[in-house]
Amino acid sequence: MAVVETERYGQILVVRMNRPERLNALNHEMRTRLAETWSQFRRDNDVEVAIFTGAGRAFCAGEDMKESLQHGTPGGRRPAIEDPFMSGALEKPVIAAVNGYAMGGGFMLVERTDLRVAARGAVFEVSEAKRWLLGGYNHGHVANLPFPIAMEMALGFRFTAERFYEIGFLNRLVDGDRLIPAALEMAEHLLSLPPASRVNTVHMMRQMRPMPAPEQQQLAASLKEHGAKSDLIESRAAFAEKRPPRFKGWDDPEDRYRLPTLDTLKN
Repeated sequence: MAVVETERYGQILVVRMNRPERLNALNHEMRTRLAETWSQFRRDNDVEVAIFTGAGRAFCAGEDMKESLQHGTPGGRRPAIEDPFMSGALEKPVIAAVNGYAMGGGFMLVERTDLRVAARGAVFEVSEAKRWLLGGYNHGHVANLPFPIAMEMALGFRFTAERFYEIGFLNRLVDGDRLIPAALEMAEHLLSLPPASRVNTVHMMRQMRPMPAPEQQQLAASLKEHGAKSDLIESRAAFAEKRPPRFKGWDDPEDRYRLPTLDTLKN
């Protein structure tokens, strides 16, 4: 059984993650197959719009924790080839059809798409605060959401599809049996546009998305190193073993009071 399946509807390509027994968690094989699929989609002049979805009751649960523990690589192993969807090199529009859980890396896949349809009852979570030494500070900012909602996202709270639709993160909210039909309707609208208009407009809109300033990204890089690195594996081990985590926090307890700041980075 292929971990990534595709279907063609004329000029529309449906890309489906297919590890339902693992909630479509991103192991090395799936990351590689997705990179290959998006590369083929990019080069194929007979398909112009993609719909990205998952099999079973999840869109994507994010990082495959068991594989990360097996190889001692928090975050998982990346494919040897470029994934144009993740790198931003893909010029064609992608519509997310979120059928269920979109957690961690799965949420980030939704975030990379241009338009989003979700089934009622789908659940979203930015999981970095639970797995790394810095929460997902940039996601709410990129989505242009109000500060308290961006803070809630960064700290790993869960969101329902209904709430995400209310705050403007989703374009459509539909019953489960309407998910792919609704995404296909959006794709057909895109195909009704002049090809150059479709490609150019998507490109321009992507350039206008908010991004953290370079100095803020530098501070984030410092904060990602500010804490006990052993907690990275501990968070994944606790998840896999279904037990409360035993976090250390900092190798030197005084480090909690020595937070890097924008000013200290300038010196």
